[in-house]
Amino acid sequence: MNRILKVALVGVLLPVMAFAQTAREEIFEDLNKAGGVYYAYPVSTVEQTATPKGYEPFYISHYGRHGSRYLVADNDYLWVLQLMRKAKDAGALTPLGLDALDRIEQVWLEAEGRGGDLAPLGVRQQRGIAERMFATFPEVFKGKVDISARSTIVLRCAMSMDAFCERLKELNPELNITREASNRYMCYLNYHSPESNAFNAPDGPWQEEYRKFEVSHTQGDRLVKSLFNDETFVVRNVNPHTLMWGFYWLAVGMQDIETQVSFMDLFEPQELFDLYQSFNYRFYVGDSNYPGSHGMLLDNAKPLLRNVVESADEVIASGNTGATFRFGHDGNLIPFAGLLGLDGCYASVEDPADFYKHFVSYEISPMAGNVQIVFFRNKKNHDDIVVKFLHNERETSIPLDTDMYPYYRWNDVRSYFMKILGE
Repeated sequence: MNRILKVALVGVLLPVMAFAQTAREEIFEDLNKAGGVYYAYPVSTVEQTATPKGYEPFYISHYGRHGSRYLVADNDYLWVLQLMRKAKDAGALTPLGLDALDRIEQVWLEAEGRGGDLAPLGVRQQRGIAERMFATFPEVFKGKVDISARSTIVLRCAMSMDAFCERLKELNPELNITREASNRYMCYLNYHSPESNAFNAPDGPWQEEYRKFEVSHTQGDRLVKSLFNDETFVVRNVNPHTLMWGFYWLAVGMQDIETQVSFMDLFEPQELFDLYQSFNYRFYVGDSNYPGSHGMLLDNAKPLLRNVVESADEVIASGNTGATFRFGHDGNLIPFAGLLGLDGCYASVEDPADFYKHFVSYEISPMAGNVQIVFFRNKKNHDDIVVKFLHNERETSIPLDTDMYPYYRWNDVRSYFMKILGE
């Protein structure tokens, strides 16, 4: 492992200051990024720093979001389809509207009955992440290694776990991987406190300010005029605000499924960016380090962090190699990345106009987003352990001093974690 490995990784995470300069420009260059957490895990080639001399990897602690999925519910496709069909029957669609309806009909052929399901792309993403992990850290997966894999009880997470683990088993059939999707593990895989649930409720303290922000950033009249030619039909049947969001979900969700059609041409880039700002706002305030939450959203990840520490302690004490894989959701990955203090993941910003400059959801939690903590021990002294952090397979930092970045002394990291946990 004393070499620089080239592996296929997610697109580079930018430093916080770079977000302010490039988030809008990045979306204009790649409209798929306007999907925020719908952004499909992109792959590029990045170099990994060589392992320190005398060390080798022996354990990986992981939390991953499920892979690309269909829109959450069938009705997210169906209500737009039914409205457009009704407009066609009334002769109320423009040529562009008729063309858009034809595209939705094509999408519905694939999507019907699959709302919320893991898409084939999601399977491929998880298999790819597992394969690259195996290739980058082969020492962890030699022989009959015991591996723990757990997912939330949501089917797309369980299927993501299965795809990930199956690829590892194909690469080494001797691996002993225990897979479970059970309520038993929801207390740390998908924890939300009563206080945070109240904070994010429809009548939560931030919802009215958000509503006004969304209204001001959703200008649907131009889109409606491009699709419908009958003003009476529009007055009686079409809510421009709601329709714009309906087409937004269709547009940004297409990157995650197999049907090769696009709805991006229905929007102007600035419209997509404005919708992204609203969507991004919800995830920042609802899951990250918004000052008004007083840390309660990041605190939701403390049970997960405690499991990380306890699982690592167990493997270290055993002297064995192994891995712990956990699969959940964006609403778990985002606070976990923030609680750890991963670069670009824990900014505290008050003004909604600035949220997009400091919190970039498509970088923090794309589909199949993940955090990996890789453990390395000194071959001559097994008590000498260092770790490095990977966010979407890319080396990243935490707010802790080290003289060997991207590596940190595990004793220092563990103390940092215990301080976060208040222990």
